[in-house]
Amino acid sequence: MKHLTTLSLVLALSSGAALAETDITFAFWGTPEEGKVWNEIAAAFEAENPDITLNIEVSDWNSYWEKLRVNFAGGSPPDVFAMSPPLYLDWKSRDVLLNLQPWIDAEPEVLDGIYPVTLEAYETPDGYFGLPRDFQTIVLYYNKDIFDAAGQPYPTEDWTWNDLKEAALALTIDNDGDSRPDQWGLAADLYGPESFMAPLLRSYGADLVSADASETTVDTPEATEAFQFIYDMAVVDGSIPDQQTVASFGWDPFLAGVTGMTLKGHWTVPDYAAAPFGWNIAPIPQGPDGRVTTVNSAGFVAASTTEHPDEVWKFLKFVTSDAGQSLAAQIGLAVPIRESVAMSPAYLEQDTAAIDHQMFVDALDYARRLPSFRGFDEWGAAFGDTLDRVWTDEMDLSEGLEEITIYGNDALDKNR
Repeated sequence: MKHLTTLSLVLALSSGAALAETDITFAFWGTPEEGKVWNEIAAAFEAENPDITLNIEVSDWNSYWEKLRVNFAGGSPPDVFAMSPPLYLDWKSRDVLLNLQPWIDAEPEVLDGIYPVTLEAYETPDGYFGLPRDFQTIVLYYNKDIFDAAGQPYPTEDWTWNDLKEAALALTIDNDGDSRPDQWGLAADLYGPESFMAPLLRSYGADLVSADASETTVDTPEATEAFQFIYDMAVVDGSIPDQQTVASFGWDPFLAGVTGMTLKGHWTVPDYAAAPFGWNIAPIPQGPDGRVTTVNSAGFVAASTTEHPDEVWKFLKFVTSDAGQSLAAQIGLAVPIRESVAMSPAYLEQDTAAIDHQMFVDALDYARRLPSFRGFDEWGAAFGDTLDRVWTDEMDLSEGLEEITIYGNDALDKNR
């Protein structure tokens, strides 16, 4: 009897192995909690495709990119992996990404219902080498407790950047009399452009680079005015904490309860849901040229060397479908790329936090994509490193903008 049981087990295992004929790997950056949801998504995908086994690999942001470089160098990249749009064209230029266009041409309906602006990030003259996974638009978060304590009215959709500046100054407090704030008005990224500087510049009628990404444009009169606004908040008013202070609060002083406002996407909602204070969101403020926010769409790409391109395509179809997007909405970190899901209870009635989740979707009406071009990493380092010296008052603002223009243009020329 024991031998029969063992034989039955062997036959069952053999049968299971025969069903799962193909293994593909999906690697992405994220948290262990995200990994758990993606394992649920993998199980749903495998239920529809019993001949495919999907292996999930999740790493933190820095480890992810390092591991990806090592894997490609060693000739063993994942079949599918997550992509950040600003870095997309760099990866495409290395000829390591699978061109998805032949599969899209065969099934063009797969893209129907996906927000066009999310697709634009991955469209090239040679076709699509990636597809969007989700999207992020930037809104204004505010700490209701801090506003209440200061007797300040909450932000509204009518707010301008000047309203934000005045409120931030009123919320900046030195509690112990040492001439250094213990509470700040606004936590803002003063290194990378996505959440604060790009929206602000664009609302002033300026931008980081020209439309064709051939020229750095941070020293135009409109851009200079916008950067002067930031300088006045960060250096003159001291209402934005410097990077060293931000680091001391785990890189999120808003979550630490020491800033009245911050500018971020939906990715912070699950963390903020557990905050020990009341908070809410409002649209990003308006500038002289109107209201502008950024939209950024993390995506999926595949290795050009994958041995299973058809199976990879099946996975991409599933995770960008209504069913896959509804499952991914459980994570609560981002907005679904399909309007049918973004406007459904799966996203709008998620139990992460009692806020107006539709505000992130409505922001698409005044959103513009974060620039994506070859050499973005090098350009971004010239931008952020130089501004670090401006915000610490080691360099004059006009000198800093001139230096960013010189070294930014060098990066663009080198990678054009």
